[in-house]
Amino acid sequence: MNLIDLSTVPDTDDNFTSFLTKLCESFEFEYASYATAHPITGDVQGYATYPDQWKLHYGERGMHRVDPTLYQSARSIAPVDWGLFTDHPHFQAVFNDAHDFGISNRGLTVPVRGPKGECGLLSVTRDCPDGEWKTLKRKVMGDLQFAAVHMHDNVMRSGVLHRSVHNPTLSRRELQILQWVAAGKTQQDIGDILSLSHRTVEVHLRSSRQKLCTLTTTQAVGRAIGLGMISPG
Repeated sequence: MNLIDLSTVPDTDDNFTSFLTKLCESFEFEYASYATAHPITGDVQGYATYPDQWKLHYGERGMHRVDPTLYQSARSIAPVDWGLFTDHPHFQAVFNDAHDFGISNRGLTVPVRGPKGECGLLSVTRDCPDGEWKTLKRKVMGDLQFAAVHMHDNVMRSGVLHRSVHNPTLSRRELQILQWVAAGKTQQDIGDILSLSHRTVEVHLRSSRQKLCTLTTTQAVGRAIGLGMISPG
């Protein structure tokens, strides 16, 4: 089960990330995200205004598989304050790391159910005292619920979820490099084998990650194997 940043899907308008950014600016939140699970693959897909380094860290460690702000919130029909999760060991594990990236564990997730049973999750965060947080929630809850429905409905209509699992076209060299990664070779090894510089290998890997809509090389290899583009190592 992969974590896919939908803003990297080819031929996709990134208005959704802009919408989240404006949401933060309008309601004085620090970060916002939208996530949904693909009905076929189970991949967690979405958009986020979090720092790129945190998104990479989160994806590389597979935190989307255990993060209760995703899976516990998806079981609710009402907005969920993350304060409910503070004693959850997985919540502590995720947000102990998040703290190192300047991200607060104070947040709120608004679940949205669609007509086909799908669930979207709009989450917002802000580092502030308890009283200020309670006041802010009361002030913006209605607007957040409206924003969650707007975001979810437009993502569903956009077709981006379908495009995120399309069979992308990788170059011969990109496939060749991913195959060597699957075989356990390092970037330096691959450069030596193919007579390429370390920088060139990284450029091809970055391109592969983008085309496969994944955050990490490990995820890209897994998706390429799953799509039959390369063989297991």
